[in-house]
Amino acid sequence: MEELRKTLRVPARYRAFLQEADPLDVETVTPVERVRLIPSEKLAAEQQANGGDSSLAGWRKSWILIARSALLGDPYFLDISKLDAEGDCPVFTCMTGTESLKPELCASSFQQFLRILATSMEVASGFGESGLDDDDEAIFREALAPKIKTIDSAALRAGHWT
Repeated sequence: MEELRKTLRVPARYRAFLQEADPLDVETVTPVERVRLIPSEKLAAEQQANGGDSSLAGWRKSWILIARSALLGDPYFLDISKLDAEGDCPVFTCMTGTESLKPELCASSFQQFLRILATSMEVASGFGESGLDDDDEAIFREALAPKIKTIDSAALRAGHWT
C-alpha cells in the first residue's frame, strides 16, 4: 500500500478500501453494465498499460484507473486532482476509441461509487440474466434512477447510470 501511495498517489479512502476488501476477482453485473474492479497487485501495471504511458490521448497524470467496463473496456478512474478533506475524490469514466477522452462523472466520490454499484446490483437482482431487450434496460434504468438520486444527485444529473 505504501508503494501505491508513493508512486501513484493513491488517496487515503481508496487505499483503505484496498486494505479491507482488495477486489481480487470482482465484477458487478447489471442489465446495462459490468464493472470489473482492479486488484491492488495489478493497479500499477494497469496505469502503465492503459494511460500512464500516454497510450490514450488526453489521459492525465491525476487519473488513477480503478476499474474497467467488462462490456466495452472503458476505464473507470479516480481524479486525484479533486481530492477532498476525507481523502476521497470523484470517479469518472470515458469512452475509449475516440479522438479525445471526455470524462463523464460516475460518482462524486469513491465511497458513493461503491454505493451506486451495490445499489445497481440490488436493483438488477429482479431481472433475468438472459433474454434482456431494450425495454428491460429502460425499466432497469428507471428503477435505478431514484435510488442514485438519494446516493449522489450529481451522478444522476451526469447521466452515466441512467
